Amino acid sequence: MGFSKSPLFSPFLVLLIVFSSLISPNSAADIFSLVYKGCANHTTSDLSSFQSTLTALFNALLSQSSASRFLKTSSGSGQNAISGLFQCRGDLTNADCSTCVSRITQMAPSLCGSGAIAGRIQLAGCYLHYEVAGFPQLSGTELQFKTCSKSDASFEEKRGTAFSQLETGIAGGSGFYATTYASVYVIAQCQGDLSVGDCGECVKEAVQRAEVECGKAIAGQVYLNRCYMSYSYYSNGVSGDSPSGSRQQMGKTAAIVVGGAFALFFVITERMDTWVLQ
Repeated sequence: MGFSKSPLFSPFLVLLIVFSSLISPNSAADIFSLVYKGCANHTTSDLSSFQSTLTALFNALLSQSSASRFLKTSSGSGQNAISGLFQCRGDLTNADCSTCVSRITQMAPSLCGSGAIAGRIQLAGCYLHYEVAGFPQLSGTELQFKTCSKSDASFEEKRGTAFSQLETGIAGGSGFYATTYASVYVIAQCQGDLSVGDCGECVKEAVQRAEVECGKAIAGQVYLNRCYMSYSYYSNGVSGDSPSGSRQQMGKTAAIVVGGAFALFFVITERMDTWVLQ
């Protein structure tokens, strides 16, 4: 099952999307569940040196994950340098943040292979990104991944108000905001090194994408390159233990647009053992 190439296709920008199974939103394990992964399909020619530098980078990131929810650093020098960052969701404890980042560093070799020159792994509670020097850069608002649930027109006005509150809240400058309006739970977070203004613009773009891409869906997630937003509608009200996202509401369809180069649409069965490319 291969990918078709277009004139704009770049092998560096191939992202392979993997979904984890749907689980209870109140489960502690939810923050460690896989949302998606993106791996360069180009591999290094010097595997030994690359693995040594990548391990050093992962160790540097992990060593700070119990004290900070965001860190950007690099390992190695010159053409052999690998830069990377991690970010944890703004409401995670230090211990959960550290455990989440640790999970990714353990998962990375099996998810992206031992020699992929760039990778981005997004769990529900944190993500980690790494790339070699000179790797092509994406716009901060480039769509990485989105998924939408079934539709229900009755809550659209409530969602619009919740989205407005989210945009106002994220503009407050913390880089992370979550709120509930009329049983619509919304959450957004920006990459830790974004300015307040850029963060607000990124989340605004994510909200607009959600409105267009997900239409009247009662739940959705939109991940841009440097921010994300998620929403869910709970007809029985949101409990005091607000869910981390909208995974439990997700339907069976998803669409991915990567790097502006090509679009891949597929349908996933509930057991997620069958992919149908369209």
